Amino acid sequence: MDNAAPRGIFRGMTPDCDIAIIGGGLAGGTLALALAEAGFSVCLLDAAPEATHRAADFDGRSYALAQASKRLLANLGLWSGLAESAQPMREIKVTDGRVGEARVALGLHFEGAELEEGPMGFMVEDRHLRRVLLDRLADHPGITHRRGTRVTGQRAEPAAQVLELEGGETLTARLAVGADGRTSGTASRAGISRTGWDYPQTALVCAIAHERPHQGVAHQLFLPSGPLAILPLTGNRSSIVWSERRGLAERINALPEADYLTVLRPRFGDFLGAVSLAGARFTYPLGLSLAQALTAPRLALVGDAAHGVHPLAGQGLNAGLRDVGALAHVLEEARARGEDPGAAPVLDRYARWRRFDNASLGLATDLFNRLFSNDSAGLRALRDLGMRAVNATPGLRRAAMREAAGLTGELPRLMAREGR
Repeated sequence: MDNAAPRGIFRGMTPDCDIAIIGGGLAGGTLALALAEAGFSVCLLDAAPEATHRAADFDGRSYALAQASKRLLANLGLWSGLAESAQPMREIKVTDGRVGEARVALGLHFEGAELEEGPMGFMVEDRHLRRVLLDRLADHPGITHRRGTRVTGQRAEPAAQVLELEGGETLTARLAVGADGRTSGTASRAGISRTGWDYPQTALVCAIAHERPHQGVAHQLFLPSGPLAILPLTGNRSSIVWSERRGLAERINALPEADYLTVLRPRFGDFLGAVSLAGARFTYPLGLSLAQALTAPRLALVGDAAHGVHPLAGQGLNAGLRDVGALAHVLEEARARGEDPGAAPVLDRYARWRRFDNASLGLATDLFNRLFSNDSAGLRALRDLGMRAVNATPGLRRAAMREAAGLTGELPRLMAREGR
């Protein structure tokens, strides 16, 4: 690194920006927009080129956005560009079955009509969400979006975080935020370790076109090898997130398209009629990964850099957006009080807000995956008894629905209601 003093620390000058965000994915980009809207100057450092995020073809990737996440996107001016391509999830059916006998009419049944706030969530394709977000980032005068920029080093100084960029340049900010995924270099350079473990499962992800309409119903099928989610997209299409034993999953994904579908069909039955693939196929290994701290001197973590959980509840991106909402809320209040956004007391407020929620989500998804990913007769009877009890108890069912919609607990301002 150049031995010359970085601008803005030792010479009494201001930092290059208020907030530097490392990672240009959905959590990092949304946080950049939320903070810029609150009046901060933001540098968004994205290692990937813009073309990677702007691919227009449907590649099968989609997200189940909870009602609270939809509010955040609406309050940031993003939802108007997504509404036409978003599919409301009007019902959720949770079933416990075996391959070849998935019982789509049994188990837990949640109807969005029971919530006065509207649907529990919406399915949005990755290509649409990224495009709308990138357009807003490009238009905002408070955001400097640097694509193809890698951070190679960092150190906290009393008044700023100093980031070393590939090529020898340095950038200074009052606060740096790591939004760079489960293997976050930002966290590791700050000395933040992680707790977690791998599951003997791999997620197979794809989208299917089907003969019959899905009616806006989302299905979560618990099979002995792992959960299978069938999530409604616009038109006669659904997103599939299919957890399978690791070795078998790799072999399935390598099959020709016709053989892949032959393996998939008996896992959820024929209630959607004839099916075909409607996009690319992906796999990724599953595991639990929780950062042992959400903050360090002049540093905070959001999204997968803070927590990576099993996808069975579809809460990965939603948890990241709750991080975004909470950090934006804390920093906006700090700004109103005249506080330094990178000061330890400010960051402590964010950590206290999100620590328990993130740990609870990680442990809950871990417990449910272990409880349901087996074919034990005793556990199967216990699971079915529990689901029937929730289904028959309106108060429990409503509480579960509100939790799934992200409407419980202390909500950040961007998620509490639409219209700030």
